[in-house]
Amino acid sequence: MTGTMPIQRNEMSEKIIITGLVNKPKEFGYSDLALLPDQIKDVSTLAAGREGVGVKLSAIMAVVEPKKDVQYITLEAEGDFAASIPLDAVLDQAIVWYGLDGGPLPVEKGGPIRFLIPDPAACGTDVVDQCANVKWLKSIEMSAERGRDIRPTTLRAHEELHEKEKRGEQSGL
Repeated sequence: MTGTMPIQRNEMSEKIIITGLVNKPKEFGYSDLALLPDQIKDVSTLAAGREGVGVKLSAIMAVVEPKKDVQYITLEAEGDFAASIPLDAVLDQAIVWYGLDGGPLPVEKGGPIRFLIPDPAACGTDVVDQCANVKWLKSIEMSAERGRDIRPTTLRAHEELHEKEKRGEQSGL
């Protein structure tokens, strides 16, 4: 798989699974996410230009109980995209954005589930950037070491990835 594919809602997972170094691996769908504490009722209050509802990553972590040696989360998206980032750098501000207008987040907005870091620069590490805002999220793996990460490493590669997305091909960003 090349990392891009046409966006087709019927083939997208409407759940994310949290695996790896956790005491309680778990799958979360729209209803599960909506029942968690620490809801963000209006994502636009934290990320201008965004709309919908989300839940703080820390609420999900409280359910799955990461093991003490977890250092990284690897975000896997539909379309074979992956980004691995330090958990400590994003734990307090990351959002799992899952809803809009009473239903799942539309594919056009990166749904049904999207990982969002409202201010990547505030994380204080160059490993966390805009490309860590992962669309079409299907899993989060907890690990002691950095996991699979296929984010673009050059400006040209980054621009090409976004051009594919504009043409309707999925990239996970």
